[in-house]
Amino acid sequence: MAVRLNEDKEIVEHVRQGLKAKDGYCPCRIPKLPEFKCMCQEFKDQIADPEFEGYCHCMLYFKSKD
Repeated sequence: MAVRLNEDKEIVEHVRQGLKAKDGYCPCRIPKLPEFKCMCQEFKDQIADPEFEGYCHCMLYFKSKD
């Protein structure tokens, strides 16, 4: 398993700006809830699934099976 940043630098920069504006909370979600603090709980749960391969909700991170 490997987790990496999205290869699209424009997306990474856009999401990072949003994270900075929202004090580290997912810029794709309106409420500032603990489970939406980056790295969000949803993606942590997906990482724990050995069959999951894909991006987090805001597409900042990608988890591969390899």
